[in-house]
Amino acid sequence: MSPKFLSRTALYAATALPLGGCARGVLDPAGPVAAGNRIILLNSLTIMLAIVIPTILATLLFAWWFRAGNKKAEYKPEFAYSGRLELLVWSVPALIVIFLGGIAWIGSHDLDPSRPLESKVPPLRVQVIALDWKWLFIYPDQGIASVNRVVAPVGTPVAFQITSATVMNSLFVPQLGGQIYAMAGMETKLHLQADRPGSYQGLSAHYSGRGFPGMMFRMDAVSAQQFAGWIAGAKRSGPLLDRAGYLALLKDSENVAPYTYRAVAPGLFDAVVKDSGTLSAKRAKDGRQQ
Repeated sequence: MSPKFLSRTALYAATALPLGGCARGVLDPAGPVAAGNRIILLNSLTIMLAIVIPTILATLLFAWWFRAGNKKAEYKPEFAYSGRLELLVWSVPALIVIFLGGIAWIGSHDLDPSRPLESKVPPLRVQVIALDWKWLFIYPDQGIASVNRVVAPVGTPVAFQITSATVMNSLFVPQLGGQIYAMAGMETKLHLQADRPGSYQGLSAHYSGRGFPGMMFRMDAVSAQQFAGWIAGAKRSGPLLDRAGYLALLKDSENVAPYTYRAVAPGLFDAVVKDSGTLSAKRAKDGRQQ
């Protein structure tokens, strides 16, 4: 192969590498929440470019016009103030801030994570517990649980109840919507929905220790029939998530492959919220005493 071919190939690879990171992310939404987030990002970018691009062009124009060889450019060393320039300099940024603030204010209400999504289909309840370093998903209405995998029917809103059994964490599915924090002793809510079948990567968006890089999970959007089959299959196999099973799950582990529990002890999520809050308060007290 010729050096010219190799250099051209390297150039193409270097160009494609940053674009590969953009695929299947926040700019490729698969649900209504992510689509709303994308609109906010693009609108904000457009508004900011409305001042960034003219500023760059004006800088280049000024440098060209006031060059040393241009005899037509007027040199005014005594110039100090212009009301028109002051109005332009302050009004344009003020309008940008007003527009961006309006977009953020409207979007934060329309896309409130705790706000249920409008749908004729009843939401699927999923309780989430952040552990070291894995995610536990409990289906209270179906009586099963899974580790590092969420399965939901396409077009069905998923109502997440989220907490942490250890340190603060953050649940994030880029293609389906914004992130929300998981905190010990607290319950946060997040509503997401997948509008098309697929397997969407979820991750931890808050550093939580040694196993943080591998704290990933999948959210699979499937048909109603496939979801019913997955529930039935989970109930036929897997261990029981009782107190002993949960205590075993609490042990630190990294890069855990997805698996399911055939049954879950009633009230486990509420007990974790209560117990984790007590444990966090005790740790804080111990820290102050030290």
